[in-house]
Amino acid sequence: MTALPEATAKTYDFVGIGLGPFNLGLACLTEPIAALDGVFLESKPNFEWHAGMFLEGAHLQTPFMSDLVTLADPTSPYSFLNYLKEQGRLYSFYIRENFYPLRVEYDDYCRWAASKLRSIRFGTTVTEVTYEDEVYVVRTRTGDTYRARHLVLGTGTPPHIPEACRGLEGEVVHNSRYLDHRHQLQAMDSITLVGSGQSAAEIYYDLLGEIDVHGYRLNWVTRSPRFFPLEYTKLTLEMTSPEYVDYFHALPERTRYRLTEQQKGLFKGIDGDLINEIFDLLYQKSLDGPVPTRLLTNSALTSACHEDGSYTLGFRQEEQGKDFELRSQGLILATGYKYVEPEFLKPVRDRLRHDEHGNFDVARNYSIDLSGSGVFLQNAGVHTHSVTSPDLGMGPYRNAYIIRELLGTEYYPVEKTIAFQEFAV
Repeated sequence: MTALPEATAKTYDFVGIGLGPFNLGLACLTEPIAALDGVFLESKPNFEWHAGMFLEGAHLQTPFMSDLVTLADPTSPYSFLNYLKEQGRLYSFYIRENFYPLRVEYDDYCRWAASKLRSIRFGTTVTEVTYEDEVYVVRTRTGDTYRARHLVLGTGTPPHIPEACRGLEGEVVHNSRYLDHRHQLQAMDSITLVGSGQSAAEIYYDLLGEIDVHGYRLNWVTRSPRFFPLEYTKLTLEMTSPEYVDYFHALPERTRYRLTEQQKGLFKGIDGDLINEIFDLLYQKSLDGPVPTRLLTNSALTSACHEDGSYTLGFRQEEQGKDFELRSQGLILATGYKYVEPEFLKPVRDRLRHDEHGNFDVARNYSIDLSGSGVFLQNAGVHTHSVTSPDLGMGPYRNAYIIRELLGTEYYPVEKTIAFQEFAV
């Protein structure tokens, strides 16, 4: 009898699908746990994290302790500080006296951690998940099959394209691919950037720096009423706490969705120093005369067409209720990312919980299945777990929580109270 491949023959405790920082952190934290046998499947050939935005000097908006493991296990060999030590840069980082790792450095750190793990299968695309004989069966494009009692979904959030730009002709550039198209964009006579988060600000600052070298006109347009700074005061940061998750999750669904819209500035705002640097650069360049750039707020993109090598973009100034147009050769959409439920989950959709908005109804323990302990979700839970969902620093907390659910006992201490303030009466 021919032996079955290992992936087909065994049943894992869990299968992690997708390998962003959150599932990579779970892989690091479960590696030393003998009682847990898991495997992580990633379609890309290697780890990649926002490579299109590795602008010179760009850094994380969270400090180095928000690495893959430290806030769950400060002794882990997969910490950022251990990475620096192995790279011979620990003292340089210490002398730098800056808590915020460079973005390209964080990506290299994640690659370093991934290279040390035995549980990761790169180049493995999941095509279907079914539920058979009380286990989840994960099938891949290569024909391999993985059986597991639990799933942990970490497929991330794909780039969001506004409705007005879907199916648009021409080379529309989402900010996730900015560096791949940077030189091509700078050869154009005009560039319009849509969006107002950190990525938009970094791109605008980068293009503004060489606006007089290349001679293009540069527009920066956002529907937000202003260029919001990231709110980073310490009492606000307590909203990334277990107590706030408890409070937020217990609120009515309608209230949670309303707060989600109001709290975008808590995790989608622009670094305050960068806002000031943009102003200073505008001031510096204006000494030689008017700078060929426009910054427009309160302006929602309503239409777009491409003809004769240029875009005609329709906007509505929402406070004035007036429509206007911009013509531009280049178009960059810094419009963020939005979770899309993976197609491979269709066969088990009836086992998963959804709310009235059609999104996953994520339980307090991060499960989304009817049993409350079979399928867990990384990120994509702002509507249930607030601003903690995309926060890198809360990734180890969530993973410690999920590990406790997988084991049935606490392996890494899960904090319950850390905030000075009270959120509920």
